[in-house]
Amino acid sequence: MARFHPLRVTAVDRLTDDSVALTLAVPPELRTEYRHAPGQHLTLRRVVDGVDVRRTYSICSPAPDPDGEGPRTLRVGVRLVEGGAFSTYAFKEINVGDELEVMTPAGRFTLHPAPGLYAAVVGGSGITPVLSIAATLLAREPAARFCLIRSDRTTASTMFLEEVADLKDRYPQRFQLVTVLSREEQQAGLPSGRLGRERLTDLLPALLPVAEVTGWFLCGPYGLVQEAERALRGLGVDRTRVHQEIFHVAEVTRAEPVAAAPAHSTVTIRLDGRGGTWPVQEGETLLETVLRNRPDAPYACKGGVCGTCRAFLVAGEVRMDRNFALEPEETQAGYVLACQSHPATEAVELDFDR
Repeated sequence: MARFHPLRVTAVDRLTDDSVALTLAVPPELRTEYRHAPGQHLTLRRVVDGVDVRRTYSICSPAPDPDGEGPRTLRVGVRLVEGGAFSTYAFKEINVGDELEVMTPAGRFTLHPAPGLYAAVVGGSGITPVLSIAATLLAREPAARFCLIRSDRTTASTMFLEEVADLKDRYPQRFQLVTVLSREEQQAGLPSGRLGRERLTDLLPALLPVAEVTGWFLCGPYGLVQEAERALRGLGVDRTRVHQEIFHVAEVTRAEPVAAAPAHSTVTIRLDGRGGTWPVQEGETLLETVLRNRPDAPYACKGGVCGTCRAFLVAGEVRMDRNFALEPEETQAGYVLACQSHPATEAVELDFDR
C-alpha cells in the first residue's frame, strides 16, 4: 500500500524561470519501498492552515536496477502554477536540508525496457516522466531506440535541456530529438507553431515509420495529448500501443445532466486489509466518504488525472464525473476513480487493495 515517509531535500536546481528540480535522499531502510518503474510519480504533501495539500510530480531520474536495493535519490521536476499551493512553496521556499512528506511511487504511465522503437510526444513539464522512460530504456536495452518530439513555448521555458542534450550525446544512433517552439523561431529545425492534430499527422510519418513503433507515450497538457492521440488514430495506430498521462486539465462542462445519487447510499471498502461501511452524504464523492472515516485512503489530485485513488468496483454501480487516468481496459475490468465516483446504487463496494 502507498505510504508517506519524510525524505530530505539534497538539491534544489533551477531549471527555468518558473521551474525547479528537487532531489530527495532515500535512506537505506526505505530504498525497497521507493523502487520505481520509469515513468512513475511521487505525491508530495504539506499541511496549510490545517488543510492537507497534496500534489503529484513525476520522477525524472532513471529507474534503479529492478534487482538492486532501490534508489539512493529521487528527482522530480516542479513547474510553478499561478496560485498553486504546492508549486509556489516548492519554487520559493524549499531549501536543501528540508524534509518533505513523500508517498511511495505510483502510476501506470510506464515502460519496462524491451527491444523496439519507441516514441513520445510531450509538451512543457510532460517531459518529466518521459525523461526517466527514455534514459532507463536506452541505458538498459541496447536494441532499443527512442524518438522524442517535444513542444515548448521558448528555449528559456524548456525544462531539462541539459539532461535531454546528454541523452542525445550518449546515444546519437538510438535517440532522436525533435523540438518545436510555439513562440520562438529556431535557427535550425522545424518552424515555430502549435503541435495540433493536422501538423502531427504530417510530421510523424516524416520522422519515423509510424507502423513500426512499439509504444507511443503522450504526456503534457490535455489539449496536446488529445490532438496527438487523434493524429495517431488517424494514422492507423492501434490504441493499445498509445499510453497517455495528462497534465493541466481545465474544468469540463457536462453535455448531459447528472442523475442524483440514490437516497441512503452506503459504501463498503477494503483498504490495507481492513474493511468498513459508511453512509454517503449528499453530493459527496466516494473518496470524500472514505476519507471521513479512513484518512489513510490514497489520493493526490482529486481531479481524475493522477489515478492514485484507483479502486476496484466489487459490487454496485457508480458514475464518474470525469476520467483522465484510467485506460479503457481498466474501466472495463471494473476499476474506478474514487475521487470522481458517486453511487448509482444504494450499496457500493470498493477494494483499494487490488
